[in-house]
Amino acid sequence: MGAFHWLANPCRLQRSVFSPTSRVPVNHVEWKDCLMPGDAYTQHNEEARQVWDAYRTGRPVRVPVRYCTDTRFFLLNEETNPQGITFEQYSTDAETMMQAQLHNQEWRALNVALCCDDQAGPPQQYEVTVDLQRYFDAAFFGAEVLFRPGQTPDVRPLLAGDRKNLLFDQGLPDPLTGGIFAQAHRLYDAMAERVAHGLTFRGCPVTVTPFGLDTDGPLTVATNLRGAELYTDLYEDPEYVHHLLDLIVAGTIARIKAHRRFFGLPEVSAAWFYADDAVAMVSGEMVREFVLPAHRRLKQALTTAEHIGIHLCGDATRHFRLFRDEMGVYSFDTGFPVDHGWLRRELGPEVEIAGGVRVQVLQAGSPEEVTAEARRILQSGVMEGGRFILQEANDVAPGTPLRNLAAMYEAARIYGRYE
Repeated sequence: MGAFHWLANPCRLQRSVFSPTSRVPVNHVEWKDCLMPGDAYTQHNEEARQVWDAYRTGRPVRVPVRYCTDTRFFLLNEETNPQGITFEQYSTDAETMMQAQLHNQEWRALNVALCCDDQAGPPQQYEVTVDLQRYFDAAFFGAEVLFRPGQTPDVRPLLAGDRKNLLFDQGLPDPLTGGIFAQAHRLYDAMAERVAHGLTFRGCPVTVTPFGLDTDGPLTVATNLRGAELYTDLYEDPEYVHHLLDLIVAGTIARIKAHRRFFGLPEVSAAWFYADDAVAMVSGEMVREFVLPAHRRLKQALTTAEHIGIHLCGDATRHFRLFRDEMGVYSFDTGFPVDHGWLRRELGPEVEIAGGVRVQVLQAGSPEEVTAEARRILQSGVMEGGRFILQEANDVAPGTPLRNLAAMYEAARIYGRYE
């Protein structure tokens, strides 16, 4: 999809919480882990710009590096969230959400950005958005959001047990305000009002960005709504699964198109990136029977792009060629486990692959271990064709030391160069 590496990401919506009056980043003592000699910002930013420009024009000079540091990275870390703001507080109060996002963006730009190919230094402008984490799809259909201590928000399966047909009886939710989106629009209105009245941060302008424009994928949504019973339904009641996926796709298309209209965007986009992590739990035969038809309907309804991108983490690489051939997926955002050399040979040199060192190694390993693993990946053959992006696999975990992010970046600068 997601301190916003991409503000509304595949890794997907990214997003240090400080005292509102503080100008010193929490955890600033680790700033030295990423500092470079001389004018760090200028030197770093010029190199990063050149690396991304070369990559995007098909003439890469080295592998670019990026990191997904989402809301969990900041809220579940005592150093970046000394106030102990909970996910429930963050998710239900517009001011709390905005202030957290603003401070997170600043912290990332002053810290993480120097450990990857972001533009580093104090931001000149800031963005806020309604952040519904990964519960938004199922909660749109009415699933209850659960806030558990020390965890990211989850949902209670709405269709568990004998309630499996509930959505067929109720019909589709309102595409703009169905389920959790009624609250989401109240949050958006509050944010938009603050911005309209001249909200600034560190003297810089703040804008509100759209929300509600993506999906975590039909099978994943079905899993969240039905729970583990979905996987016995695949065998015992496949017709039910087909009907449920049809309903989810119809509701998702209606929601995304409604929000595109709401924000003044074209109903059909020129590009498309989505996800469906639950694909890792089914066979190739089930992907063909249940998943691909649903994905095709999404693609046909929402984009004119021939080649699209997808986030699939977990043990899903066995399906990637199928998605390339049947869906036109030419950009894969991965997690783990991944055999990067095999995957490059499987997909060919023209397909973009994003992946890298496992988050467990980045969080708990030494810089030397991170360097060795990054080097192994870079030398696996995955760089062939110049279509590889080095990133964490997948979503940087709370408590990950900046020195390890810097180690992976330096490995790319040494071992990720093209001749």
